Amino acid sequence: MPTPNLIPAKDFAKHPCFNAKVKGQFGRVHLPVAPKCNIKCNYCNRKYDCVNESRPGVTSSILSPDQALTYMEKVLEKEPRITVAGIAGPGDPFANPEETMGTLRAIRKRFPEMILCLASNGMAIGPYIPELAELEVSHVTITVNTVDPEVGAEIYSWVSDGNVLYRGIQGADLLLARQLAAIRSLKAHGITVKVNTIVVPGINDDQVEAVAATMQELGVDLLNCMALFPNVDTTFGDLPQPSKEEMAVIRAKAEKYLPQMRHCTRCRADAVGLLDEDRTDEFRGCLSACATLPKVAPATERPYVAVATMEGVLVNQHLGEAERFQIWQKGAEGFQMVEERATPETGGGIRRWLRMGKLLGDCRAVLVSGIGDKPREILAKTGVKPVEMNGFIEAGLTAVFEGKKVEQLKARKVKCAGGGCSGGGGGCV
Repeated sequence: MPTPNLIPAKDFAKHPCFNAKVKGQFGRVHLPVAPKCNIKCNYCNRKYDCVNESRPGVTSSILSPDQALTYMEKVLEKEPRITVAGIAGPGDPFANPEETMGTLRAIRKRFPEMILCLASNGMAIGPYIPELAELEVSHVTITVNTVDPEVGAEIYSWVSDGNVLYRGIQGADLLLARQLAAIRSLKAHGITVKVNTIVVPGINDDQVEAVAATMQELGVDLLNCMALFPNVDTTFGDLPQPSKEEMAVIRAKAEKYLPQMRHCTRCRADAVGLLDEDRTDEFRGCLSACATLPKVAPATERPYVAVATMEGVLVNQHLGEAERFQIWQKGAEGFQMVEERATPETGGGIRRWLRMGKLLGDCRAVLVSGIGDKPREILAKTGVKPVEMNGFIEAGLTAVFEGKKVEQLKARKVKCAGGGCSGGGGGCV
């Protein structure tokens, strides 16, 4: 008898950017985790963030991968029609590869049914394509503005490859080579590819048909011709924006080669909601709040364990009553106490637990005799694992540092006679 598939199947038809028929039914959230960019486009200005402005390259806040996961959870609580999690800057995802890949891994693990999507200039995506395929990143957009390096030299001020900066035709030629190689690799790995082309009057507006023909040869699935948005303080800031009529003619020519996307809303890097019902402004406060959460360091970068103890031998204090923590580490000669740290002042509700998460930013766990649901949730999201237990400190440290189960150490929870608890240290929560 076959084993049932416990992971919800991903319905790729629910990607509203690639399927115009569902743009009013399913939505997307862009996770702004990639602030740096590796090319300088002469139409791009990411310095300004107007709440009334919708264009690529702008965001109200930048998230770390763990903050992005928390934000994703909160978005889905309020907008369950979200089917796509994407990374579209505000820079380029692969000028920020650790943040990008860390976010994708976290989202895939937490939400296995979610469609994962990326938008990139293609310069540095190549080495990451095999893992993108493993993570089932199903849709990738590459911005290709020309297939002529001489034209590219007018569009791009510079191209960065590691620590080397290229300008002019040399930079444009390198970028184009990387883009073409990336698209070939993406298609070889079974990934759906959309190409964005920014139409710049007098620069590349007569090149779009050549772009479409080349992309067709590479197996691209969809072409999105986007009218230039003239940004202040840019080289192209004084150029006119192509009219709807001009764009219609350009798309008609390109459509001889590839299907055209005509419902693009030119999304911000922090866009959220349906294409027909954008909720970016509504979620701005949530995004900002998540951006203030303590950033989580990997366990390997957290050498310590915090302990709530009255005398330094037993774990015997509730988190809420602890006035200080002992900080322990594991050395060559066993466990050593490093220091004591005073806990944040009582009161303040959630803010106290957020401050405690920052206080324990170098600790992988905290040993306590009891802990409430809310502080447990907040500490866990900041990367500090709450461990409830009774007994010797050394036993708890051994369990945490050696990755052993702690069930036998867990504190016995006692229900308060009056139904409430003020954190008296008796195991109540």
